[in-house]
Amino acid sequence: MIVDVHAHWGPWFFAMDVGRVETNLAVMDRYGIDLQIASASEAVIYDPSGGNRRMAEVLATTDRMRGYLVVNPRELAQAERDLAELLPCGRFVGVKIHTDYTGTPMSAPRMRDALTLAAEHDLPVLVHAWDTAVLDLAAHCVAIPTLRAIAGHMGGPGWRHAIEAAAACPRLYLEPCFSHFEAGRVAAVASEVDSRQLLFGTDATLIDPAVALGAVRAAALSTEILEAMMWRNAVDLFGLDLPL
Repeated sequence: MIVDVHAHWGPWFFAMDVGRVETNLAVMDRYGIDLQIASASEAVIYDPSGGNRRMAEVLATTDRMRGYLVVNPRELAQAERDLAELLPCGRFVGVKIHTDYTGTPMSAPRMRDALTLAAEHDLPVLVHAWDTAVLDLAAHCVAIPTLRAIAGHMGGPGWRHAIEAAAACPRLYLEPCFSHFEAGRVAAVASEVDSRQLLFGTDATLIDPAVALGAVRAAALSTEILEAMMWRNAVDLFGLDLPL
């Protein structure tokens, strides 16, 4: 079983034909991905409120996807309205926050407020965590007792910082998707981080899942660690009701 905890639905601002939900499902079929947890690309890069509502419409059409409700830390009043309106549909299982597109550094007070909002709703939050920002995310996890956060890209080029960050708080999770993997990156992280803090993500449909899947396969993880990373931890973290 494979649960992809970092996916997207909808068109990007690149010349890519990825705007239809059928594309998501075809990609999942191609690589044996059972479930995607996705955010609307429109919500991430442009209009959180509108994108979240269109994501809800898409989620109602398939049982193979769950959603992240995108939160802009600079628009928390709107985020609260979105949570109140859309969570009852039962299809959103987490929050997504992008630091760069919202112009909100990981260390900013607004980011702390947004993470606190997610924690108050008992929702795991996937955050774009690049380089040393993953250490700031760990500090937020320590400061907010109920926060469960996923460091998207496990720091990207700062993956060594992600190892240190994960050690600081067991409620910080790491997922590996990256556009250009360094050799040995996944194996090195898996050898030093508690396997209960590892998740699998691809960044589909922006990046083909073959990239992340190939990196994980090359890491030659034990069966126990591989299963924890590829689906067991996600089922526990998001409370997914899946046939095991």
